Amino acid sequence: MWSRQESNLDLEFRKRLFYPLNYGTIGPLVAEEGKNNYSFLSFPAIYFYLFKALFGIFTAQIEIFMGFYNIIIKFRFWLSLIAIFGGLGLELTGIAGFWPVFPLYFIGLIGILSHFFIGPLRLVQAPMEAGNMDEVERILNTVWFPSLLYKPVRSTYYTIKGNIAMVKQDFDTAEKHLKHSNDLGSAMPEAEGANKLQLGMMAMQKGDTKQGESYIRAAIRAGIPDKESEAVAFLSMCQIFMNKREFRAAKDYFRKAKACKPTTKQVIDQIKEIEKYISRMPG
Repeated sequence: MWSRQESNLDLEFRKRLFYPLNYGTIGPLVAEEGKNNYSFLSFPAIYFYLFKALFGIFTAQIEIFMGFYNIIIKFRFWLSLIAIFGGLGLELTGIAGFWPVFPLYFIGLIGILSHFFIGPLRLVQAPMEAGNMDEVERILNTVWFPSLLYKPVRSTYYTIKGNIAMVKQDFDTAEKHLKHSNDLGSAMPEAEGANKLQLGMMAMQKGDTKQGESYIRAAIRAGIPDKESEAVAFLSMCQIFMNKREFRAAKDYFRKAKACKPTTKQVIDQIKEIEKYISRMPG
């Protein structure tokens, strides 16, 4: 009986191997549970599971590497000094010449330059996502000379400083940092839009409607990264035009705010409050 099954398997294998229409469907033999019948798994299925396993391994390795990379960034300055002074020690004691220790000098120089020109801003991502602003502030305080930071990095640095000041309700400091960031410009238009929107909202709180309108218009032109903030911008413009008694423009901005479909309770309540009055306006 086994020989007959074996010959049938051999026949099926050769049929799948040599028939052009079956090309690419050859796979390992799998016995169906409780039966003596055998079937072939398709190669696409094998590739899928193999790719899934390799991707899982690759993702795990990336996470390990990024954790190691964050440690390097955290202690980059001191590791660079160790590399440079280690190279000097080896050279001065005659253990090695200049060229054998040159890689230590080079690595140390790159580390020190990147510490001052790029800074540790990559480290703030995780604590910001966790809402740990104290840790974010501690990381930013390790930047000794902000003016040396590469321009886009410096802009991001002052934006984060401004956001921290806003969390502390220190609006004067927040405005100073955000204006500094705005003057530097941003590599991402969305970040620039969010920055200008914050400046506009602070100007509105101070009663400077003209400056607030200018900033909010610039934020809308630059692009705002999320629908909640975009809805806030449109509602602010709606209120500005309501105060100017330009009701048609106010209604237009109100429709745009509703089209954003915000989900934040404060924004929804603001829309409901404005809706009570805007429906009775002419235009």
